[in-house]
Amino acid sequence: MDASEETKPLLSPADREVNATSGDTSTEGRQFDKIQNKNLYLATFAAVLGPLSFGFVLGYSSPAIPDLKRIDNPNLQLDANAASWFGSIVTLGAALGGIIGGWVVDKIGRKLTLMMCSLPFIFGFTVIIAAQNIWMLYLGRVLTGLASGVTSLVVPLYISETSHSKVRGMLGSCVQLMVVTGIMGAYVSGLGLHWRWLAVACSVPPAVMLILMCFMPETPRFLLAKNRQSEAIEALRFLRGPDYDPEWECRQIEACSTEQTNGLRLEDFKDPVVYKPFIIGVLLMFFQQLSGINAIMFYAETIFEEANMKDSSAATVIVASIQVVFTALAALIIDRAGRRVLLIISGLTMAGSTAAFGVYFKIGMENSKNVSIDKIALLADSSPTAQPPENQLAWLALASMAVFIAGFAIGWGPTPWLVMSEIFSTRARGFSSGACVLTNWGCAFLVTKEFHDVMSLLSSSGTFWVFSAFCLLSVLFTILCIPETKGRSLEQIEEHFRRVT
Repeated sequence: MDASEETKPLLSPADREVNATSGDTSTEGRQFDKIQNKNLYLATFAAVLGPLSFGFVLGYSSPAIPDLKRIDNPNLQLDANAASWFGSIVTLGAALGGIIGGWVVDKIGRKLTLMMCSLPFIFGFTVIIAAQNIWMLYLGRVLTGLASGVTSLVVPLYISETSHSKVRGMLGSCVQLMVVTGIMGAYVSGLGLHWRWLAVACSVPPAVMLILMCFMPETPRFLLAKNRQSEAIEALRFLRGPDYDPEWECRQIEACSTEQTNGLRLEDFKDPVVYKPFIIGVLLMFFQQLSGINAIMFYAETIFEEANMKDSSAATVIVASIQVVFTALAALIIDRAGRRVLLIISGLTMAGSTAAFGVYFKIGMENSKNVSIDKIALLADSSPTAQPPENQLAWLALASMAVFIAGFAIGWGPTPWLVMSEIFSTRARGFSSGACVLTNWGCAFLVTKEFHDVMSLLSSSGTFWVFSAFCLLSVLFTILCIPETKGRSLEQIEEHFRRVT
């Protein structure tokens, strides 16, 4: 094992003596050798149909808005302002979902919360399918956003609490992988499906998730927190295979969580085990959104139109494909490279690419006085007489966007959600995760809704340079504040915050 700060064990020898009832390192190694991951992968697959569903929610607006702006029905036709609300109101529902989910997930458990959140997904898309006016469209978007907020909270927790340290990073990264797969699925489906039929397609994954989750176990850590030891043992036996000793892992978990069964109280925020991970988690979500990712993804098609790409719909599909590929790459290497390394590489890559995008728009504005900010921010129709100011630089826009998406996908896309699911203590996990989701989606709403106003104030180039500055700040934050968690059990990570002053 490395002697570096990032890779040495979070538990000291003295700490390991305190936890002697959990078994020594050799015992841990023998237990890992007996694990069979087949059922764990099945449970993870059932859970990540939730992120796939809210990926469809995020991607739905890009192909649906152009259809709804051209529709003949005046009760459904979206003008520029209504299109902006249709794209961004989902984040308000998601922020509300973070508040509700943080409370519900500790009351009824991870499994039942995940099953329940499939219902607003299905009902929300049903409302969109049956929409007769703009307000029904808004309601459908809010409901699907509500489900997205709960899902973005509970799925990382479910995967983290059912996984073991050898595969937790890979499986946790599948959350973001399924989100971007859903976004790409919406983009591709939108090329050939009417907006109502696209909503029908989007309602299928949550329905399948509801069925599959009926056969999956609750997380062992939640069951032990509720003093349901026999159920926890059965859950571990299902997740780890018949040759594994579930009682050994139960003893490990209980050794670190015996003082945490009374729930979270206000005075607990004086404890560094609670407040330090809380601050890190909230700032992770803040920096993820201030990279500009949701503004770019919500308005990807129009950004490419502004960059004078002839087939902007195809360009967004290409971008989504890049995101899927690099998110999959992150899932494969995150348990080897570590969380911190990927966050630093990701932040530097995004900073450079957004700066280059700003240069593109700066050159475009200097060479043409006809650049339309309304067009780029509010998905306005292209003017047939408008001519690209610098066609020969269109490659710079496409390259910058592709590099940005690749950089985000390999680090700041999956890793904040993974780290969020790892660093919180048992008693604070529901509340702190809810606060992180609220921060994430609240910032997402502000960025997407105010994108137009910011670009009016700072210009296209200035806005992307601001995003670049936040990306650089995220690198500094990673270096100074985020501990490495690869290869550590959740109990070891918790002990790290207890020891760090």
